[in-house]
Amino acid sequence: MTEESTAARTPRRSAGSKAGTSGTKAAGTKAAGTTGTKRTTRTTSTTAKKGTRAADGAEPGLVQLLTPEGRRVKNAEYDRYVAGITAEELRGLYRDMVLTRRFDAEATALQRQGELGLWASLLGQEAAQIGSGRALHDDDYVFPTYREHGVAWCRGVDPANLLGMFRGVNNGGWDPNSNNFHLYTIVIGSQTLHATGYAMGVAKDGADSAVIAYFGDGASSQGDVAESFTFSAVYNAPVVFFCQNNQWAISEPTEKQTRVPLYQRAQGYGFPGVRVDGNDVLACLAVTKWALERARAGEGPTLVEAYTYRMGAHTTSDDPTRYRHDDERAAWEAKDPILRLRRHLESANHADEGFFAELDAESEALGRRVREAVRGMPDPDHFAIFENVYADGHALVDEERAQFAAYQASFADEGGH
Repeated sequence: MTEESTAARTPRRSAGSKAGTSGTKAAGTKAAGTTGTKRTTRTTSTTAKKGTRAADGAEPGLVQLLTPEGRRVKNAEYDRYVAGITAEELRGLYRDMVLTRRFDAEATALQRQGELGLWASLLGQEAAQIGSGRALHDDDYVFPTYREHGVAWCRGVDPANLLGMFRGVNNGGWDPNSNNFHLYTIVIGSQTLHATGYAMGVAKDGADSAVIAYFGDGASSQGDVAESFTFSAVYNAPVVFFCQNNQWAISEPTEKQTRVPLYQRAQGYGFPGVRVDGNDVLACLAVTKWALERARAGEGPTLVEAYTYRMGAHTTSDDPTRYRHDDERAAWEAKDPILRLRRHLESANHADEGFFAELDAESEALGRRVREAVRGMPDPDHFAIFENVYADGHALVDEERAQFAAYQASFADEGGH
């Protein structure tokens, strides 16, 4: 922990004392509610039912506050976390999702045009990211993967900075401590270890803040994630593990990775797990608020499984038509997170056509700004990759650089063009 990272923090509220009392009780209650084991169900059955009761049309155990038709449904446990939300705030959530999707679409197009080396789309996951991102406090700290563009938006990271990394002209593009948003992590699952260690430091500092780590269903099979769960539970770290289960780890479906729902894995480590409708921005907001409050109160880690769907390719180098069917995507398109909130706004008279028209114009302006910013960036230095491998150089790297230079030169014609 650096002095800069801890100076602004305020003392944690009795973290040490709560870790052994209310934290244990809360973990046992939620774990019992999500797994239904005989040993603990008798004393926690009422709470268990509240936490896992399915809303109309939802799967069992799925927390849902907005149906795909945009109808608000009640949830005894989580309603209070969004009870005071205003029409303006609902419009703000809708705006966040629309602008994030527009930016994401522009980035995909830029990659197809050769302006970016790669892009990992979040299409379909906007509610999970915006809902959880807006639940955070300014002094909370985020450890993302490479797909958390919506969370980056919520943390005030300029979209152009994200694209600079995928163009290969910067080494991340932002100062993590300026936004409490760590650099994108490409190595699958390793950011959960970083988040756990940081959260352990937060607890030792006595700070009243929380940490959130994002990862996908594929990363849940990594050993790093299992180690993170172990350490965070043993040390009662104030961390929320937010798993976006988008159904596919590249071409491998979730059912080939686990025999139980992912959120139930938390029980084996001794902390709560909950599954939320990842296409319901209100539910994601409420559940993440609950989990972050537990962390700030010294009650330890939580696993949130946002059950959603990756509408596009894993990255722009992937072809999802090779391993999944169109009817599967069509079924999830009916649960679109943006359309769902729009239906709610319209039915509740919280937004008119003027609002949607203005947002469409703002969305197109964002697309133009991002496109112009990327096209104004320099071309990446093709040889920079060889510069920072060894401090004192290496013969093998020199050989590889020479081979690459010869390969690049082979594209020039005899006229030198």
